[in-house]
Amino acid sequence: MKKQVFKPALLSLAVASAMYSGHALSQENNAQTGSNADESNVEVIQVSGIRGSLIRAQAVKMDNSSIVEALSAEDIGKLPDSSIAESLARLPGLAGERVGGRTSGISVRGFKEDFTGTSLNGRELIGIGDNRGVEYDLYPAEIMTGATIYKTTDATQMVQGIGGTVDLQTVRPLAAAETLTVTGVFEKGGNDSDNPEFDAQGKRYALSFVEKFNDDTMGIALAIASTESPRNERKYGVWGYGDNGDGQILPFGLDTQAISRELERDTISGIFQWRPTDRLDIVVDVLDIDYADSGVIRGFIEPFAADNMSGSGVNNSGTQVGVNPVLRTDPAQKEGDLQTFGLNLKYNINDDWTMMVDIADSQSSKRDLRGESYAGLGRSGALTADQLGTREFTMSPDGVFFTGSTGLGAFSDPSLLQLTGPQEWGGGMASLADQFATGVLKANGEPYSYLNAQDGFLNYADFEEELTTARVEFSGYVDWNIVNEITVGVNYSDRYKMKENKGFFATASSYPYSDSIPSSYLYNGLADLTWAGLGMVVAYDGFAPYNDGEYTLNDAGLLEPDRLGDTFTVDEEVLTLYAKANFETEVGGFRVTGNVGAQYVDTDQSSTGYLGIVSSNLKVCDDNNDGQVDADCLIEDGDSYSHFLPSLNVNVELAENRYLRFAASKTISRARIDQMKASGFVKFDQNIELIATPNTEAAVRQYGSPWSKNTGNPTLRPLEANNFDISFENYFEDEGYVSVALFYKDLVNWTRDGNQLIDFTNDVTNGGANYFIPGFHDRVLDEAGNYGPLDTPYAAGDLLTPPDQGFYSFFEDGLEGDLKGVEFTAQIPLRMLADALDGFGIAASATLIDAELEDGTGIPGQSDETYSLTAYYEMNGFEFRIAATDRSEFLTYQRGGSNKIEAATRDAITQVDAQISYDFAESGIESLKGLRIALQGTNLTDEAEETIDSNGIVTLRREFGPYYMLNVNYNFY
Repeated sequence: MKKQVFKPALLSLAVASAMYSGHALSQENNAQTGSNADESNVEVIQVSGIRGSLIRAQAVKMDNSSIVEALSAEDIGKLPDSSIAESLARLPGLAGERVGGRTSGISVRGFKEDFTGTSLNGRELIGIGDNRGVEYDLYPAEIMTGATIYKTTDATQMVQGIGGTVDLQTVRPLAAAETLTVTGVFEKGGNDSDNPEFDAQGKRYALSFVEKFNDDTMGIALAIASTESPRNERKYGVWGYGDNGDGQILPFGLDTQAISRELERDTISGIFQWRPTDRLDIVVDVLDIDYADSGVIRGFIEPFAADNMSGSGVNNSGTQVGVNPVLRTDPAQKEGDLQTFGLNLKYNINDDWTMMVDIADSQSSKRDLRGESYAGLGRSGALTADQLGTREFTMSPDGVFFTGSTGLGAFSDPSLLQLTGPQEWGGGMASLADQFATGVLKANGEPYSYLNAQDGFLNYADFEEELTTARVEFSGYVDWNIVNEITVGVNYSDRYKMKENKGFFATASSYPYSDSIPSSYLYNGLADLTWAGLGMVVAYDGFAPYNDGEYTLNDAGLLEPDRLGDTFTVDEEVLTLYAKANFETEVGGFRVTGNVGAQYVDTDQSSTGYLGIVSSNLKVCDDNNDGQVDADCLIEDGDSYSHFLPSLNVNVELAENRYLRFAASKTISRARIDQMKASGFVKFDQNIELIATPNTEAAVRQYGSPWSKNTGNPTLRPLEANNFDISFENYFEDEGYVSVALFYKDLVNWTRDGNQLIDFTNDVTNGGANYFIPGFHDRVLDEAGNYGPLDTPYAAGDLLTPPDQGFYSFFEDGLEGDLKGVEFTAQIPLRMLADALDGFGIAASATLIDAELEDGTGIPGQSDETYSLTAYYEMNGFEFRIAATDRSEFLTYQRGGSNKIEAATRDAITQVDAQISYDFAESGIESLKGLRIALQGTNLTDEAEETIDSNGIVTLRREFGPYYMLNVNYNFY
C-alpha cells in the first residue's frame, strides 16, 4: 500500500482555491489571489463522501484568518440533509432549534439566529419571519455547496452579529466541475397522522447542473428543488398551573391537539459567471423560493376544574368536573416567497490592485393564517350544570392524562356535535353589543349577548421585507513594513420591514341557537386523540364555514387594541465605511499573520405604527365609527447614530500545522424588529378578581392590575459586545485535528424590558390621557360574594371600579452582562489507532457557556452545555454515519396569542440522526457509476420538545416522532 505524506498547508491551499475561486465576496478570496505559492505543484487529492467533506471543511478552517467552522458538499446537490439547517446544527459551537418538527433556527455560541448575521455568498440574507433571524430550513440542501461560520470577524465582513456570521454558499460555475445531478427522495414519518385528511408520506425532487462555455470563460449553474414534506405532531399544553388550596397543583386550562402539516417548497437557484478578460469577472445570482406550510390543528381547549382529588403536588389524580370542551379545528396556512438578485463585478486594475462592485436586492413576503372553528355540546349558556361531562385523570410533572369520561360521547358523533362556541369568549365584541342583542334566553334565564357570540376566529398576519445593498471595495498588495495587503470600501443598505396583524371574530348563522355540523364539511374518518385519553373526535374542514358564508365576520383590528398595536413598519438605512490591513511578520522565530481593521457604521432608523386604545364607543381608534383608524392614534418615531467597530485577528504558527489564534473585536446586532416598532396598546383585563383590586399602589404592586400598556421603541440602539477569543488548533491528519477555544463577550448594551407604574386615568407617558370608560371598565355585581385578592365582601348591585394604576411595559437600552465559554473539538480518523480501523472516524465537540445579564434574564438561544458526536465509516463506496446532538435548557421565543411574540423556556433535548449509503462509483458497474443511494433517519429516539415553567412542570410538549428518507442521487457526469 502506498503511503502518502500529508501536508495540510498545501492541501488547504488547493482545496480552498478550488472552493472559492471566483467567489468575489469570500473573505479568503483576496488572500488567495496573487499568492506566491506554486499551485501547479500541489497534488489535488480527490476524496468523496463524508471524509471528503471533512477534509474540505478542515482546509477552510485552517486557511482562514478568523476562527471559523465550515461544512462542504462533495458537489452541488450532494449535501445529505433536507435543509441547510440540519447540516449546520451538527457543527461545533452551533445548536439547532426545531419549529414544527424541523430544525429551523440556529444558535451560534449561545445566541439565537436574530443575533447572528446570515449571508448568502457574502451578502446579507433576509427571512420571512417576524424578525431578522433567517429560517434556515427555508433553504434546501440541494442548492448549497457549503457554509462558513465566522466566530470572529474582520472589517470586511458587512454581515455581523454578536454570535457570529453564517455565510451560506452556492456554486461558482467557473470554479466547479461540470455536472448534471438528479435527486429523488421518498420521505416517511415514523408517526402516522392522527387526522384523517393527512398522511405521513412525502417526496423531494432536485435537478442540479453546471456547464461551461466559450473556452471556459462563461458558466451557468442551475439548481431546481421541489419538496412536499409532511409533519405530524401531538401537542399537549396548559394555560398554566396553580395550587387548589389543598396542596395539589392543577392546570388552569387544557390545550391538547393533533397537528398535521405539509411543507411545500419550490426553489430555483441560478448563477451566471462570465470572464470576458483575465481582468474582469462578472457573476449574477438569482434565487427564488416559494414556500407553503399548511395543515390543521385539531383538539380540545377548555378551562379546568376538579373534584375527588387524591395525592399531593403535581402527582395527583381526580375528576375533572363541569367539562364543557371546545373542539377546536384550526386550519393553518402559511405561505411565503423570497427572491434575491445579485450582481458582482470584480476588476483587476493591475497586478496588485482589484476593484469590486456588488449590488443586490432581496424581497420577501408571507401570510401566516390560522382559522379557528369551534364545536361542542351546545352554545355557551345553553346547558345546565348537570348536562356537562366529567373526566377521570391522573397528573404528573409531565402533565395530565385522562383515563375515562362520561357525558362526552357527542364528540365522536357528527349528528350530535354542534357547530358553535361552547365558552363565553366573545368579550372582545363589546362594542357590537347591539348586533347580538336578542330576547332568546339562556338556561339561567338571562338573554344571550355578544359574550356568547364567538364561534370561531380568523387570525392572520402579513409580512413584507425588502433589503437593497450596494458595495464598492478596493484591495491591493503593498509593501509597508509588516503590512502586505490593504482593503478599503463602502457599503450601503436600505431595509424595509412591515407587519400587519389582522383578525376577525366569527359567528355562526344559527346564533343565538346552534346547529350540527353540515355533512358537506365532514371528512371520512375521525381524528385520533386516544393518546391523550380523549378518544376519537369528529374531523371536519375548518375553512368550510368561512368559505361558504356560514360565519359572519367582524374585524378584530378595531375591537382588540393589542392587534392594532402590533401593526407597524420599520425602516433602516445604514452606511458603512471600512478598512482592513493584512500583515505578516516573524516574532521570536514564529510566523505571525493576521489583520487589523475597523468599520464606521452610520445608521438612520424609523418606524410607524399605532397606539391601540379603546374609544368611548368601545371601538379601537375609531371615534368616527367609519372603520378607519383615527389619525391621532398614528405614531412615528426614530433616531440616527453611529458606531466605530475595530477588529483584530492574529495567527501564530507554533509549529507545522499548529496554530494559536487570537481575536478581539467590537460587534453589534441590531435590535429585534418587533421591539423597534412604534406601535403599542392599552389593554384592560375583564377578570372581576383583578377589577376588585384595591385602588392603592401597594395593592397593585402586590396583586396586579387589570390595566396594562405595552409599546415598542423605535430609538433602540443595537446590541453591542466587546469580544475576545483565543484558540489552539493542531492539525495532524488530512481529516484530523483537535482544538480548544476560549471566548469572552462583554455585553455593553442589551435590550432591557422596561416596566413603569402609571396612572391610567392620567397617563404621563401619553400627554395625560384618561383611558377609563364608565360602564366598560367597571362592573355592577350580579350576585353578592367575596371578590378581589383580599376576598372583600360585596352585595349584589354594588359597583366595582378598577384601580387607577397599572404597569407600562416597554423596551429600553442599557442592560449589561457577559458571556464566557470554552469549545473543545476533535476530529479523529481511527486508522491512526490501527490499520484495521481504516475508514472509521469520529468528530466530537463540546461547548460550555456561562452567561449572565445583570437583571437575571437569559440570552435567547443560550444553552449552558451543547455537545455533538458523529461516528462514521466510509470505504469503497459504502458509508455509514450516526450523529447525536445534545443541548441543555434554553430560552427562546415563539408566536403566541394574537400573532404576538412571547418568551418560552425549552427543556434539554438530545437528537440522534443516522445515514447509510452506497456510491456505485466504486462498484465497477459502468452503467451505475453515477448512482448513489442513501437511507437517512432523523430524531430516531423520538425526542419530544418541551416547554417548562419555573417549577419544572411541562406546560407545552410537542411529539413529532422519527422521520425517514430514502435518497436516490444520480450524477450523469
